[in-house]
Amino acid sequence: MALAEGQQKKVQAAQSPGGRGSSRIFFLVIVFMFWFSSYIYVPVLSPYVEHLGASYVMVGAVLGVYGLMQILFRLPIGIGSDVLNRRRPFIYLGLIASGASCLIFMAGADPVWALVARAVSGIAASAWVVYSVMFAGYFPKEEAGKAMGMLQFTTVIAQLSSMMISGYMVEHWGWNMPFIVGSVVAVLAMLLVLRLPEQRQEKREGGIRLKDLAGVMKEPLLVKVSLLSVLAHCVLFITMFGYTPNQALDIGASKESLGWLTLAFMVPHAAATLYGSRLFGRLLGDRGTLMLGFAGSAMFTLLIPSMPTLAALCATQVGNGFMQGLIFPLLLGKSVSDVAPFKRATAMGFYQAVYAVGMSGGPFVAGWMSAAYGLRGGFWLGGIAAALAAVLSWVWLRESGVSAKKLNRAG
Repeated sequence: MALAEGQQKKVQAAQSPGGRGSSRIFFLVIVFMFWFSSYIYVPVLSPYVEHLGASYVMVGAVLGVYGLMQILFRLPIGIGSDVLNRRRPFIYLGLIASGASCLIFMAGADPVWALVARAVSGIAASAWVVYSVMFAGYFPKEEAGKAMGMLQFTTVIAQLSSMMISGYMVEHWGWNMPFIVGSVVAVLAMLLVLRLPEQRQEKREGGIRLKDLAGVMKEPLLVKVSLLSVLAHCVLFITMFGYTPNQALDIGASKESLGWLTLAFMVPHAAATLYGSRLFGRLLGDRGTLMLGFAGSAMFTLLIPSMPTLAALCATQVGNGFMQGLIFPLLLGKSVSDVAPFKRATAMGFYQAVYAVGMSGGPFVAGWMSAAYGLRGGFWLGGIAAALAAVLSWVWLRESGVSAKKLNRAG
């Protein structure tokens, strides 16, 4: 009884204006550690799988299974969190799976172990549904865009700091060091979660019915935003989180220098994530901002295979990082901006499960095209996907003037 009262007091303190601010910071620290653990090996992942003797098709399978697991798990996790009215158990799930995936990578030299490990990391990323809605719960509904911008910025900083050191670790301490560090950070984050208050929504009369949650997935704006995000993630997981490091090694870069490639992408990506979408949204509107982001990303992706030096390749990453940074916060914020709090995990689960198709299918098809046409084949696929998204942004937002205005107000 005393334990329940103590937990209730923690929740009430977290929901007060002052408590909200401290809870936001504490939660962002956990988010930072979650993504640090998940991304510390990403720049060296495809070279590592190649090092194990895998073909480009197998590399594509390892990269693609990450998204496949999210297609399977994200929506059930979102629905489960809403039905149970619990967030914290799913926060734990993400950290446990993230740490476990790092350990599985070290289980053996067969590429199949890498496939299993990446599948488990996909389960970890599936829990991001709950991380997103829990953080949004610290803000008023009308500030959903701001909340997602802060969350995306923290995610990018975590990815940047972890990915910057992975190549250095491999160069000096071997392939396993990023996996060791990633598992340790996940364990430390789990200890922090012990002090994270549960976040519950007000109970509705009659409880939450599955048919109420199913209706969320029929929202036209949510469906369109989710499909655009499929193409955006297809490009991201073909380029920076996919085959761009292989391209760098192919033109003579060292594993240690992959950190510069990461820096070139992530710094402008972080800047655009925090400020770019709002600034360009005021100047161009949301349709114009999405068109610019996707068209610019298409151009820089198509340039990647023709760059002769690491410096030139980094220049394409500066442009691609910025352009993709315009896109993601805009799409992420809209997935929950018009959704009632008790349905947010379901809406976010749908959004993230759908865009995981791009995370899975993009690298897999790119692996097949790279096997047939060389690495440039995969980058052609990424460029085409981004160009298609630019066209769809123009068509879909023009068709729905009301939706476009809503996007502008929320951004």
